Amino acid sequence: MPTPPDPSVLYPDIAARGSLAAALRAEADGCLGAVPVTSPGFAPLRHAAVASTLPHREPLAISAWSHERRWSIRGEEPFQSMPLIDGRTDDLAEVARAARAWHDGATLYDIRQAAPFVHLTGRFEVPDNDPARLTESEWQGMRQEAAELEYAWQETYRNLIEAALAEPALRALYPFTSHWALRFSTTTRPDLTLVGPCLSANSDGTYGVGRGLISQDLGQFATAQEAVAVAVRRLPSGLGPTTLGG
Repeated sequence: MPTPPDPSVLYPDIAARGSLAAALRAEADGCLGAVPVTSPGFAPLRHAAVASTLPHREPLAISAWSHERRWSIRGEEPFQSMPLIDGRTDDLAEVARAARAWHDGATLYDIRQAAPFVHLTGRFEVPDNDPARLTESEWQGMRQEAAELEYAWQETYRNLIEAALAEPALRALYPFTSHWALRFSTTTRPDLTLVGPCLSANSDGTYGVGRGLISQDLGQFATAQEAVAVAVRRLPSGLGPTTLGG
């Protein structure tokens, strides 16, 4: 990959302001008002953060791309550091509108209404960190991620997620992926506790079940429902409700 140009080449207007935070405030045409906007000392032209009035939101992270003139945003919840919103745009004024809505505590949907480039990840906010709701939120995020994939085996993977979600014993567990294998935990992030086998959606349209990450030693099946049924039978007995990790 070629060496990226100096940020001042792609962003001479940002360089003239001294930081992305200062440029963002100037571009906002007053909409950021007294909203805290900061840039780090190590890369002031490439990064900025906008704090939120809500304690269950991390500051909105804004980053400038290295090889072309564009900005990305990421808005996380603090307990798991999982994104609630993200997005990319070449319009800094749009970034400012998203930042203001994030700061003011607007709903995730209303943030997207204020700045249409904003992408909702499917996760929802859980201010009290209830583990059952965090688990439900993660399932919703995973379901949306599967629907948005553009790989050839998108439908196979989506079928796997839907089949697992339809099974109460798996739906009660916290889902996560590793190398596109669907795995389960009895605790939420940030500290996962692996339980049960791994489920995989294969490029040939089949579904695998294995004890290990890339293993299919427990079988390969024509349908997602068959694979899920095997995974359920392999769950240990006596599993209680999902608890907080960490």
